[in-house]
Amino acid sequence: MYNGLMNTDREPKGVPVGGRFKSRMNPGSNVVLPSNLNDDEAWPRIEFEERRFDEEINHGSRRQRQTARGPYQAAVVPEIADIASIKVPSDVAALAAEASAEIARFDAEIGSELSNFSAILLRSESASSSEIENLTAGAKAVVLAEIGDTSKKNATMIAANALAINRAIELADRLDEESIIAMHTALLQDSHPEWTGHWRSDQVRIGGFSVHTAKFVPPHQDRVPAAMTDLVSFMKRQDIPTFDQAAVAHAQFETIHPFPDGNGRVGRALIHAILKNRGLTHNVTVPVSAGLLADTDSYFDALTEYRNGDPVPIIGLMAEASFSAIENGRHLAGDLRNVNEDWHQKFKARSDSAVWRVADLVLRQPAIDSALVQRDLSLSQPTADRAIARLVDAGIVTPASSNRRYQRWVATDVIDALDAFAKRAGRRSRD
Repeated sequence: MYNGLMNTDREPKGVPVGGRFKSRMNPGSNVVLPSNLNDDEAWPRIEFEERRFDEEINHGSRRQRQTARGPYQAAVVPEIADIASIKVPSDVAALAAEASAEIARFDAEIGSELSNFSAILLRSESASSSEIENLTAGAKAVVLAEIGDTSKKNATMIAANALAINRAIELADRLDEESIIAMHTALLQDSHPEWTGHWRSDQVRIGGFSVHTAKFVPPHQDRVPAAMTDLVSFMKRQDIPTFDQAAVAHAQFETIHPFPDGNGRVGRALIHAILKNRGLTHNVTVPVSAGLLADTDSYFDALTEYRNGDPVPIIGLMAEASFSAIENGRHLAGDLRNVNEDWHQKFKARSDSAVWRVADLVLRQPAIDSALVQRDLSLSQPTADRAIARLVDAGIVTPASSNRRYQRWVATDVIDALDAFAKRAGRRSRD
């Protein structure tokens, strides 16, 4: 049972044994991949092949080094592009259909009511998806990282994840290999640019000291390009229920693990790209990861079940996660309505005044500096500074630090609402 996080610690490069994915056979093994299953057949489970590992490991204990020798077993993912259908029990199919309807309803009602809510939900989804990978930071640190404060590493990485999700949504109309690589580049271009722009070129593992003791060893790197081509073909199909397609594509992506790092975050961003591509969402990012975060053990177990040939658990879990995420999102929307109403009670100004334009900006971007206000609202520096000063006097924003030369301000009420969202979505332990 997989109950650990997606550890993407890299292994030294092994010796490729060749082989072609599309031929469904690797000359270095006896693996034959099933495809084009009949309606009566189950979803194909992954197979494994023996790969050689000929490099010496010079770290770890003597016992660990001894167990990290010789051949190892790497996964071989089945082709899914042309599989006839995803067999889902009627109760889970009904749950997924209900979740789809609720996502569409939430997207319509929130997207039309709160024009600023898309950016807020995207940030919340980024934080939840990152927390699944044990990357945590408070909302204040994250929003400051978004405007250039790099003092908190985790916050900077969460801000980068928001860029990756946003990139996924921007590229939703062209789901292909290049767009997936672009999502990954948005995530890691600042922290690990050497890993971006291409699929991985080394073997990776999930958990364990080496590929010999790992919880799961994804496919060898020479199988990744064709496996991703097959996955993209599956994602472009129009004959599969959207929700089922998004869940299965996510699980297949995580099984392939096509990058050295960031697979979990990019894979969850891919869910949003598919929902947008198929027209289920138009306005907002439904914080599905906030629902998955509540029970990460079940999430990882569902991915394991998928690899064992059962896609039903990941579909059902994502449906349940969507309901809880939408409930949490509606709570956040209510909190922000209250914040906005309270701000309007604090001072009076003409409806066309620059101060209200800055207040609207702060609602979606709760950390600002003068340069950002000038750029985003096309205001002169004196006008921007006067508007910020009025918000400070009203208690809507407060200085984030004592550095007057590079002064930044934060909207504490909005940050409190974001932190409350994160707390409601927090990881829960099994009894």
